[in-house]
Amino acid sequence: MTAFTGELVGTALLIILGDGVVANVVLNKTNGFSSGWIVITMGWGMAVFTGVFVSAAASGAHLNPAVTIALAAAGKFSWSLVPTYIAAQLLGAMIGALLVWIAYKQHFDATENTATKLAVFCTSPSIRNASHNLITEIIGTFVFILAVLFIVSPADKLGSLDALPVALLVLGIGLSMGGPTGYAINPARDLGPRIMHAILPIKNKGGSDWKYSWIPVLGPITGGVLAAVLFKFIG
Repeated sequence: MTAFTGELVGTALLIILGDGVVANVVLNKTNGFSSGWIVITMGWGMAVFTGVFVSAAASGAHLNPAVTIALAAAGKFSWSLVPTYIAAQLLGAMIGALLVWIAYKQHFDATENTATKLAVFCTSPSIRNASHNLITEIIGTFVFILAVLFIVSPADKLGSLDALPVALLVLGIGLSMGGPTGYAINPARDLGPRIMHAILPIKNKGGSDWKYSWIPVLGPITGGVLAAVLFKFIG
């Protein structure tokens, strides 16, 4: 795979499995209905594991504009490649969200609550306060990116287990920091599916909450850059 294809496929898999587990938990009449937050966070952890493992050799498995920008800010990635990576990540996220909708279409139709349908695609705060929500996303992504910058592959390759540290990191952030905003920590993960929610013919879908949409974009990017700056001093 090329780097563009790696980021596109990896991010698509991330969203298929990540948004897919949310759909399984929150949409009516699924086998996983109402199985809870632990299932969602575990599912997202496995989604990260899969996306990273599949795309690592081709692109380095960023799968996240905040990661790409932070690596560039830390001097570990070329700024000239940033637009290409972000475009692939956003497109992959949109494709992943489309496939989740196709797979769960009957359950979207069987679900009346519009907020529940939107939750499959993107994040929303449990208590809406723009400044606090932004700070939460900054903190969560700061922790994520700082840890990622320190994570290196072991000298002795472990095959698919090389992707495990990042997956466990995302699981930990979801369990500890996911409550206030749903831990986007990834602009593409939120914006790509939100765009698909807006354009797909979802029955009784309601709005796409564009008033909130800037927070899971600006927050992760800010947190990532702050982590990169700190890493340059202490790394």
